[in-house]
Amino acid sequence: MARVKVLVVDDSAFMRQAIVKMLESSEEIEVVGTARSGEEGVTRAEELLPDVITMDVEMPGIGGLEAVRLIHERSRTPIIMVSALTREGAETTFRALELGAVDFIAKPDSVYANIKDVQRDLLTKIAIFGRRGTRPAPERRPVAPAPAPPAPISVGPPRAWHEFFECTAIGTSTGGPVALSKVIPALPANYPTPILLVQHMPLGFTRPLADRLNAQSALHVVEAAEGMIVARGSVLVVPSGKQLELHRSFGEIVVALRADDGSSLHVPSVDVLAEQTAMAFGAGALGVILTGMGQDGVKGLRVLKERGGYVVGQNEATCVVYGMPRAAAVAGLVDRVEPLERIASTLVELTHRSFGESSR
Repeated sequence: MARVKVLVVDDSAFMRQAIVKMLESSEEIEVVGTARSGEEGVTRAEELLPDVITMDVEMPGIGGLEAVRLIHERSRTPIIMVSALTREGAETTFRALELGAVDFIAKPDSVYANIKDVQRDLLTKIAIFGRRGTRPAPERRPVAPAPAPPAPISVGPPRAWHEFFECTAIGTSTGGPVALSKVIPALPANYPTPILLVQHMPLGFTRPLADRLNAQSALHVVEAAEGMIVARGSVLVVPSGKQLELHRSFGEIVVALRADDGSSLHVPSVDVLAEQTAMAFGAGALGVILTGMGQDGVKGLRVLKERGGYVVGQNEATCVVYGMPRAAAVAGLVDRVEPLERIASTLVELTHRSFGESSR
């Protein structure tokens, strides 16, 4: 089996050496070259034709963003960003994902217990994207500047039928930030259920994600905090490094956050999100499983289905990685499969009722 060819782009000699050392630990990967700038990265990508590129977010010259745009336009080679653990680093990373990067890792820091965690994360992502056919769907072809968020969907008169949903739980991983930017801003301000959201991310990235979605959306999007009430009109993003618990208090559903007990591969976990939503809302739980690698969500969605809930899954063609939605579908847990561009309208349809104008 041919090895995955990787180009490493970073202006730091130390970081280039560290990433190369991580990659060379795998017999399935061949580092075909390195580059010290965005300009050099673009040139070497054309010369070496790598299967995957790792790209520093912040570099002098044209920088990581422009390099991502040029490489993606010319070759669509999967690019994994290496992001600093700062708000600025997070914002630039989200922009890079909009321009065509497929995923990101955080630079080694306190977000990881040790360098082995970084290495495992990076090798897993390269293994996924190094396989031909896992590149993003054509819908992700970038434009400059990035397109404006979709206008919220208007809600008309209720149909003669509907399920009485009380809460929407959305889980996603790889490709999630871009997918969420197509879903959350398209929902009306009077979307009738609160939304709980898990996006697999390193520590420090969920708050910038929430802020970014909030600026684009009619709904109020915030990073979840201890004691928050799960209320209509809000999207609560479970913070990285915590698992969600839901408790009923004086007729309200209240957020509690806890450390993981060691049983979950992901913190936060879509399994925990779906199970907690199912336990709190029963048949009123509406689950949504979007793009992502792995199988997180299957166990929790099974509980949600057992308690009478309903599940919407993203289709393969519009997923960056058809892992989590596929696992849920294969397990027989998905009631309805839709392309990304129809997820928001599907949620509005399923929760359809008359509740006024949909303006902010």
